[in-house]
Amino acid sequence: MAPEVYTITATNRALSNEQSGRTKKYLISMGIRTACVLAAIVVPGWPKWIFIAGAVVLPYLAVVIANAGRRNDEPGAMGVSAVALPSAASAQEYERRISRSIER
Repeated sequence: MAPEVYTITATNRALSNEQSGRTKKYLISMGIRTACVLAAIVVPGWPKWIFIAGAVVLPYLAVVIANAGRRNDEPGAMGVSAVALPSAASAQEYERRISRSIER
């Protein structure tokens, strides 16, 4: 009987990798918000109101996007591929080799 082999092809990305991605998105959004605030101070006329609206709306969107939660990856997205199990004959041959090397 061939041994049961466990694969990790269906695992998600590491939590630290995902958190760094969400942090990056949040920081980019806050950078755009900062630019909107500065532009609202400097730019006169009707474009000023567009920048003010961006400065007001972007914090909400940044938090919603950053807290969107974990995304399910497709199996195999981690670079791990499925491995074919050895046939019963080759598994028995492998066990014989191991037992011979132990006996020596």
